[in-house]
Amino acid sequence: MSADRPGVREEMEVVSPIVRAAQRRAEQDPEGFWAEAAERVHWFRRWDRVFEWDPPGFRWFVGAQTNLAYNCLDRHVERGWGGHAALIGLDEAGGRRVYTYAQLLREVERVAAGLRAIGVQRGDRVAIYMPTIPEAIAAMLACTRIGALHLVVFAGFGAGALADRIQLAGAKVLLAADATRRKGQRVDLWRIVAEAAQAPGSSLERIVVLPRGDRPPRLSPGRDLTWEELVAAGRGGDGSHVVAEANEPAFVLATSGTTARPKLAVHSHGAYQVGIRHTAAVCFGLEPRDVWWSTSDIGWIVGHSFIVYAPLLVGATTLAFEGALDWPDPGTFYRIIDENAVSAVFTAPTAVRMLMRYGTEPARPWRLGSISRVFCAGEPLNVPAWEWMQKELLGDRVPVIDHWWQTETGGPVVGNPYGLGLLPIKPGSAGIPLPGFAVAVRSPEGEPLGPGEKGVVVITRPFPGLTPTIWGDPERYRRDYWERIPGVYFTGDAASMDEDGYVWFSGRADEIIKIAGHRIGTAEVETAFLRHPAVAEAGVTGRPDELRGEVISAFVVLRSGFAPSDALKAEIAETVRRELGPVAVLGEINFVSMLPKTRSGKIMRRVFKAVIAGRDPGDISTIEDEGSVEELRAAWRAMREELGR
Repeated sequence: MSADRPGVREEMEVVSPIVRAAQRRAEQDPEGFWAEAAERVHWFRRWDRVFEWDPPGFRWFVGAQTNLAYNCLDRHVERGWGGHAALIGLDEAGGRRVYTYAQLLREVERVAAGLRAIGVQRGDRVAIYMPTIPEAIAAMLACTRIGALHLVVFAGFGAGALADRIQLAGAKVLLAADATRRKGQRVDLWRIVAEAAQAPGSSLERIVVLPRGDRPPRLSPGRDLTWEELVAAGRGGDGSHVVAEANEPAFVLATSGTTARPKLAVHSHGAYQVGIRHTAAVCFGLEPRDVWWSTSDIGWIVGHSFIVYAPLLVGATTLAFEGALDWPDPGTFYRIIDENAVSAVFTAPTAVRMLMRYGTEPARPWRLGSISRVFCAGEPLNVPAWEWMQKELLGDRVPVIDHWWQTETGGPVVGNPYGLGLLPIKPGSAGIPLPGFAVAVRSPEGEPLGPGEKGVVVITRPFPGLTPTIWGDPERYRRDYWERIPGVYFTGDAASMDEDGYVWFSGRADEIIKIAGHRIGTAEVETAFLRHPAVAEAGVTGRPDELRGEVISAFVVLRSGFAPSDALKAEIAETVRRELGPVAVLGEINFVSMLPKTRSGKIMRRVFKAVIAGRDPGDISTIEDEGSVEELRAAWRAMREELGR
């Protein structure tokens, strides 16, 4: 193994010869390795140079010409796969629409021609504010087809978040739905669109709305038009694809993390598709015969990469679901798998813990025989949640596999290379650095660390799919990613690497709790809480303490059938102490019904800190439910009053 990966034995008994050979090939000749990976997609012109790097700037497949949308659709149709199912669109009311590759291509061509007809040109930014529905996916592909950059904004954000992202990107056109449905309720999106369009400094020139109900939206003449009018405007027009240089941007997307300031990561036509096509094969074993279901939303990078682009690049069938996994009943998740013969699922640990709250009973009516593997990412998959899904729900019949990546990486970086041969699963670990990805764990000062030593995950060499810049702010890109630890890419995630090369994530680097000189990751503490059978979810942070520096402040969601009590607090506290030892000094346990989480499932621990400190949490536009913040405040006030603080 490479010296860039301290803490990995030269001979790794747990790693198969096939995986070891792929890792060594990538380390010894990274450019040759990625050139081979690039052969899996079509190029109108091959590259002059595989890689150029002038830190922090880099380019892949320099001089090559391609198009991301062409490789997703036209290529398959041209080689006779037009009749294969490309997309299954489902909604929580039972609606089901299926598009073959030929049908989806025709729909994308119609939207592409319509965009050109209303003045969208190559390089323009087009915002998309729509739920996870076929029209939204067609819009994304139509933008990349004509060389416009799409900016998808999660259709659950408020007007302020939508306006901020539109302004950051300088989007001139917004494609929106007027409504979505969530747990049986109609959610008015058009009101949010109208408010965002009035924000000072808005760059919007045209708004296209997809009416979805019996309440026609009020349009602004000269600016607004319906989806039907967009398509009619392009009838007989040009829906052809552009030929893009490999490093030409395909889309921008706001990072989905828990920080207050949004930033737009850039992903290109060439490198991005090579990176996600590679990880689709290596990490997920994705093949054309798969019916693949990523339970995410198109508003996140998971939705971009593994609802839309990677499954279509492979030629698989991708399933897009607009709705909640437990609505109209807790069996919805299992029913969808069974009725659509889903062969592989990609979901979030948050979703696993939500399903765990209901137990295994909702799954009993469904066979689930089509499933061959399950993948999780978004936050560390806590061991109790893994054990429940792996053993109780699925009976050890199929593997439940964790992995790790970020908006900025485009696709998985650390995982279990299922496509090359499944390695032993170490519950709680995200796996090994996948072949082609140079990953190391360093101290905050940049020093190499040995096995088991906790530090920060860094990337020592760019790979295809890693964002090359932040839209409109290259200095922030340099400062946030390449200067925190000079010479390497700073991911901001804390972890250790064991002697077999498995990576153990413990949360964000700035979410370490420091108790009497000991450093302990939030993920480790939350996993200890989940060891108690009453705990469904837990979120923790460090609270200042005069004696120890910090102690653990915990917010706990209970499983169905358990009620808050002092006796239960004592039981949970004892479980945590037993799991972590005396270093885990608990300040308090607060029972709540929900945790503050982003729409992509990440716990917003900075909200815990803000509540404890009595300060404003800042921008919470990415939060799933603002009521969770008020509940935290109420729980914290009640606890302090009870203790007389």
